[in-house]
Amino acid sequence: MVTLPPFFKFIPNRDQVSNSDIIPALRGLTFVQWAQFWSGWLAWTCDALDFFSVSLTVPLLSKQFGRSTGAITTAITLTLLFRSVGAVIFGILSDRFGRKWPLICNLILCCVFSLGSGFVNTFSEFLAVRSLFGIAMGGIWGLAASTALENLPVELRGLASGVLQQGYAVGYLIASVINLTLVAHSSHTWRTLFWTGAGITFFAAILRVCIPESEVFLRAKAIERAKGTNTTEKTKIFLKETKEMLNRHWKLCIYAVLLMTGFNFLSHGSQDLYPTYLETSKGFSTHDATVATIIGNCGAISGGAIAGWASQYIGRRLTIVICVLLVGLFIPLWIIPSSFSALAAGAFCIQFGVQGAWGVIPIQLAEMSPPAFRATFPGVSYQLGNMISSASAQIEATGGNNLRTTIIKDGVPTNVADYATVQGILIGVVAAFVLVVTIVGPENHSSHFEKHKTAFEEGGGRDDAYMEDEQRPVSEIHEEVDEKSSSV
Repeated sequence: MVTLPPFFKFIPNRDQVSNSDIIPALRGLTFVQWAQFWSGWLAWTCDALDFFSVSLTVPLLSKQFGRSTGAITTAITLTLLFRSVGAVIFGILSDRFGRKWPLICNLILCCVFSLGSGFVNTFSEFLAVRSLFGIAMGGIWGLAASTALENLPVELRGLASGVLQQGYAVGYLIASVINLTLVAHSSHTWRTLFWTGAGITFFAAILRVCIPESEVFLRAKAIERAKGTNTTEKTKIFLKETKEMLNRHWKLCIYAVLLMTGFNFLSHGSQDLYPTYLETSKGFSTHDATVATIIGNCGAISGGAIAGWASQYIGRRLTIVICVLLVGLFIPLWIIPSSFSALAAGAFCIQFGVQGAWGVIPIQLAEMSPPAFRATFPGVSYQLGNMISSASAQIEATGGNNLRTTIIKDGVPTNVADYATVQGILIGVVAAFVLVVTIVGPENHSSHFEKHKTAFEEGGGRDDAYMEDEQRPVSEIHEEVDEKSSSV
C-alpha cells in the first residue's frame, strides 16, 4: 500500500470529525454563545462596509478631488498597508487582556475615521484619514474571528467560519445598497456612504458593550486570580510566552503570510475595482454596475456558508482547492461577455468560488495558529498578506492604462482601459499560486484550541499547554477566590 505524504492527505480522519449533527449542536447553543458569534460577525461586516465605501465611489472621488482612478486607488493601497499595524496592536491587546474591550475600542476608532473620511476637503486629507482608518481596521478581523469561534462547539466551527467570513460580503452588499439608494439621491453624494457606515459601526460597538467577555478568558483570568498573579506578572509571562511561540513557529508564520498574500490578492483583485471595471470597460451605468456587484456578493455569501459547512467533513484544504478550481473555471464568464445578465452570472460564480475558499480561512487559521495566540497570529498573518497585496488595485489600474480596448459608448467607438483582460490574468495567476500554497500547507482539523492556556498563563506558548480547571464553571473558581480573599 502506497503511503501519501502528509500534504496530500486532505480528508480528515474519522476520529477528527465530530459525529454530532449540526442541528442539535445549534439548538444546544446558549444566548451568550449566539450573541458572541453575531457580535464578531457584525464587527467584520462593519469593517467591510467602511472599506468598500472607497471602491464603490471611485468615479465620484475622482471627480471630487480631480484625480485619476489610479490616484484614487492610492487610498485603498494605504488602508491595506496600515492594516498590519492595527493587527499587531489589537491582536496583542486581545490575547493579553481579553476579546471584549479591545474590540470595542477598535470599532469606535473605525467609526471615528470613517466619519472623518466624509468631512475631508482635500485629497491629502482623504489619504491621511484612510491611512489611520487602515490601522483601526486592521485589528477587527483577528478579534472578530476569535470572539465568534472560540466559544462554539467544534462541530459547528466549519459552518460558523463560512458564515463569519461572509460578513465581509454582507458589508460590501450593504455598502452597495446604500450607494444605490442614499448616495444616488443625496446632495452630499459619496460622503453619505461614509457617514452611514460610521453610524452602523458605532451601533456594533454599543452592542458589543452589552455582551459578556469570552468564557475562555473569564476562566483563565479567574484561575490566575486564584493563584494571586498580578497584572505586571501576567505581562511578563505574556512577553516570555510570545518569544517562546515565535521561536517554535517562525516557519509557520512565514507560511501563513504567504497563504494570506495569495488569498488577499484573490479577493481584492476580483472586488476592489469591479464596479470601475464594469463602468469603464463594459460601459455600464453606475446603477447597473452596483446591481451586478450586489449579485456577486450574493454568490459570495452562499459560497462562504456552503464551503465552511463542507470543510467540516471533507477537510479545510480540500474545500479551498475545490473552490479555487471553480474560480479558474469561471474566469471566461467573468471577463468575456458584454451583456448585463452574463456578466452578473460571472460575478456570482467567481465570488462563490473566491469567498467559498475564504469561508474556510477563519477556522483554518484558528486551528493552524499557536493556540494561545489565536487573535494575534491569524490577524497579523492576514494583514501582512493584505499589506503585500495592497497594490492590487493600483496594479489593475496601471494595467488598464497600458492595455486598452474599444467599446461603443453613446454610439461612438471609445478607447477605454481593458480591465477585463487585466483582471483575468491577475486572478488566474493568483488562483494557481493559492492552489500550490494550500496543498503543501498544514491542517489541524477540529483542534480544541479553546482548552488551551491563554498567552498570559505560564507555559501558554507551548502547543501542549492545556488550561487548568477547564471543566470547572467560572462562578465556582470565583467563589474559591472570594473565600481565599476573605480568609486573608
